[in-house]
Amino acid sequence: MTSNAATKPLTQEGDTFSLKAILPPLLAIIVGMIMVILDSTVVNNAIPKLVEYFNTDLKTIQWAITGYTLALSAVIPLAGWMTDKFGAKRIFLITIVMFTLGSLLCGLAQSPEQLILFRIIQGLGGGMVAPIGMAMVFKLAPPERRGSIMGVLGIPMLMAPAFGPVISGYLVDYVSWHWIFIINLPIGILAFILGKKYLPKTEPQKSTHLDILGMCLAPIAFAMLAYGVSEGGTDWSSTGAITGLTIGGIALILFIIVELRQKYPLLELKVFKSSDFTRGIILTWIVQMALFGATLMIPLYLQNIKGYTALHTGWIVMPQALCAGLMMPISGRLFDKIGARPLAFCGLSVIAAAMFILSTVNVDTPIWMVIVAVCVMGLGMGSTMMPLNTHVLNSAPRDLVSRVTPLTSAAQQVVVSFAVTGLTAYLTSHINTHMATIGKTGDPQTALVAGFGDTFFLTACIVSVGIVMSLILRKPKMQQIEKISEEVDPAMMMGH
Repeated sequence: MTSNAATKPLTQEGDTFSLKAILPPLLAIIVGMIMVILDSTVVNNAIPKLVEYFNTDLKTIQWAITGYTLALSAVIPLAGWMTDKFGAKRIFLITIVMFTLGSLLCGLAQSPEQLILFRIIQGLGGGMVAPIGMAMVFKLAPPERRGSIMGVLGIPMLMAPAFGPVISGYLVDYVSWHWIFIINLPIGILAFILGKKYLPKTEPQKSTHLDILGMCLAPIAFAMLAYGVSEGGTDWSSTGAITGLTIGGIALILFIIVELRQKYPLLELKVFKSSDFTRGIILTWIVQMALFGATLMIPLYLQNIKGYTALHTGWIVMPQALCAGLMMPISGRLFDKIGARPLAFCGLSVIAAAMFILSTVNVDTPIWMVIVAVCVMGLGMGSTMMPLNTHVLNSAPRDLVSRVTPLTSAAQQVVVSFAVTGLTAYLTSHINTHMATIGKTGDPQTALVAGFGDTFFLTACIVSVGIVMSLILRKPKMQQIEKISEEVDPAMMMGH
């Protein structure tokens, strides 16, 4: 999206800024973003109920999460091109409708296959809501007040992950799992009405070339690799594992070749030539893998091993998001003074400690021990996420900085899908191994607990690798940071 887009600040230079003037369109964007963020947190807590309801297994139902995140990764890089071509307001409203329709269909799903398909539809709509919404807020607010407006926007974005599992738990326990999706219907309608009435009209701009080949290869590569990893958890020599990994690997190689040769690539892979950028983004991926692995595994452990209800589980995992939100502003101020390396080292160490604690859980583990681990993990997440994201942006080559956010956002969703698929496959495989070891006379709960312990231990080991990597982070040169600050444009939030 070009920097002179039709969306203009609601107050011009010399005018007195009034929050009242920007509140209606800001509210429309906030409602839409809350709906999408909530949906990304409510499903994990409902996984045991979905497995039971559809009479299926974890390996199958996890695709309701994986398919959703892969769909997000497919459309995030297209947000900028779509808004340039058709206008930001129009695309924002269309994506709200698509997400809301997908939510309704998910609530009406009659089989796991239908649920997975409808979650993909949700993801295709939801992937553009946040980047377009953030860019519209950036354009609507005057430059001198953008920080405070972004702060207002950030409050519900932090609260949604905290209350999502609790809302999900209540609906699953006292209403029906269908309502974790159907509840989006009134929210989506409200977001559409507010957006239709209050968002300023934006005219289409001259758009750049669309990388159609890259757009086709990326979903094939990532989906097939995820499928191969999922099948490999049962048997790496199986036809499904070999087929998925082979097709996915070939598609990934072709995608990389195409992107490096494109003048306007879907994802700008040339940024990986910067070693500082590469180290930073790998650490970001490790944090994301730990975060989403934990948000999947902890509810499964609490409900399947400890016997807690979905609502109780929601209350237990809630402190993770609250502690992360508490640490984010603190880590932001510390980052300005000491840089990313000490924060990443300390934060990753704390996350690893939490994972090692969780790797020791069993049937008799006191719940306070789990809550402590959850809180510690949240503090670690809050200490690392913002500093690492900012470090990645600062480390990008100056001529490619406007292409960084689409790449990191899309890659994050791909990493999440691989984390969910890979850890689920690892958990299932190790439970089966322990079941075979104890035999028919053993206690199945023992095998389940051992499988969870192994999976948490694997995650702790991965985070430990990140701790070592954090020691070689380098602070970008001040001239580069200043240049990047001048070049940052809302278009970079949407795929340009």
